[in-house]
Amino acid sequence: MSKLLIIGCGGVASVAIQKCCQNSDVFSELCIASRTKSKCDAMKAKLEGKTRTKITTAQVDANDEQALKSLMNRYGPKTVLNVALPYQDLTIMDACLACGVNYVDTANYEPENTDDPAWRAIYEKRCKELGFTAYFDYSWQWAYRKKYEEAGLTALLGSGFDPGVTSVFSAYAQKHYFDQIDTIDILDCNGGDNGCAFATNFNPEINLREVSANGSYWENGRWIETKPMEIKREYDFPQVGQKDMYLLHHEEIESLAKNIPGIKRIRFFMTFGQSYLTHMKCLEDVGMLSTSPVEFEGREIVPIQFLKTLLPDPASLGPRTKGKTNIGCLFSGTKDGKKRTIYLYNVCDHQACYRELGSQAVSYTTGVPAMIGTALVTSGVWNKKGVHNLEEFDPDPFMEMLNRYGLPWTVEESPETVG
Repeated sequence: MSKLLIIGCGGVASVAIQKCCQNSDVFSELCIASRTKSKCDAMKAKLEGKTRTKITTAQVDANDEQALKSLMNRYGPKTVLNVALPYQDLTIMDACLACGVNYVDTANYEPENTDDPAWRAIYEKRCKELGFTAYFDYSWQWAYRKKYEEAGLTALLGSGFDPGVTSVFSAYAQKHYFDQIDTIDILDCNGGDNGCAFATNFNPEINLREVSANGSYWENGRWIETKPMEIKREYDFPQVGQKDMYLLHHEEIESLAKNIPGIKRIRFFMTFGQSYLTHMKCLEDVGMLSTSPVEFEGREIVPIQFLKTLLPDPASLGPRTKGKTNIGCLFSGTKDGKKRTIYLYNVCDHQACYRELGSQAVSYTTGVPAMIGTALVTSGVWNKKGVHNLEEFDPDPFMEMLNRYGLPWTVEESPETVG
């Protein structure tokens, strides 16, 4: 029975909060905190009388370390679940460290201002040494490992679906299906239709920065970088059908390359329709995806942040989205001296998610694993001190909770592979 502080109240947070309230045995008390307290109050009102979890709310600026520390000291949580923006990861980690609180997030750190000279110098050194140019990487958060160990705290990084469930799938395959995993292809397919001319399924600013960047994959001990959308494949996804998918850089590649022994290649593919790609390319060509401030009518604005205000809020897409997602990992390797290939995946129905929680499936598939990772840390089932990724823990309790809390998984032997 423990107190939990959740920072953020968007689409993913909404799912995570409701799922935490379904798990009152672990989360006896819950505080929802966000810059906009009215959103927290609305979520509390929605849940009161439907859960044994005691809910309170608070206003906090996740960029303000002092405000975060004040809230943590006042409320006294055992764990903080960060479902705010990746820009705020380090500030929240600092506050947790200062207050003796465990930390969980769903996405790794990236800077809000990619032109900041101090950050840029470190970034360019990393690009030269490691060979990939994505703005997000784990080095900033992994640097906290010793501090969290010495404080006797756990920081769990990337407890969403990808990263998150895909990391647990990898650990599960390693434990139960292979003596040696040679390759992993992570496949993220959203077969849903929201009826909008152009919309993103999670935070537009983060989504568009990720998709428009160079791709990269891990092979034979090094990074290989590609141009945006350079590598395209087709795949016939169970319960969804044939879809075009494109190779992207994704953060779990970095941690899996480190934590899966002997891995030879890891790639990440995501499906996109042609209309989405055409809209995105047009926006990029006119500068709307830029993170560099420009002057407009006497004030500075960041184009991609302005664009975010014009696009549909992902949290509003639930009632209009139909279809299914299929997200999983294709593994190849050996077991008992024989070659083996499996596809370990989840299929999630957008309309079923909306009926249960008022959410579309993309938020659901991130929010449910956020609750599960937080529950395992808070209850002490996962109890490694320091800063860790999900594949570093025993996957079995996480996999059991996926089935119990709405994300059942399937193992398909000898599936179609990706060229």
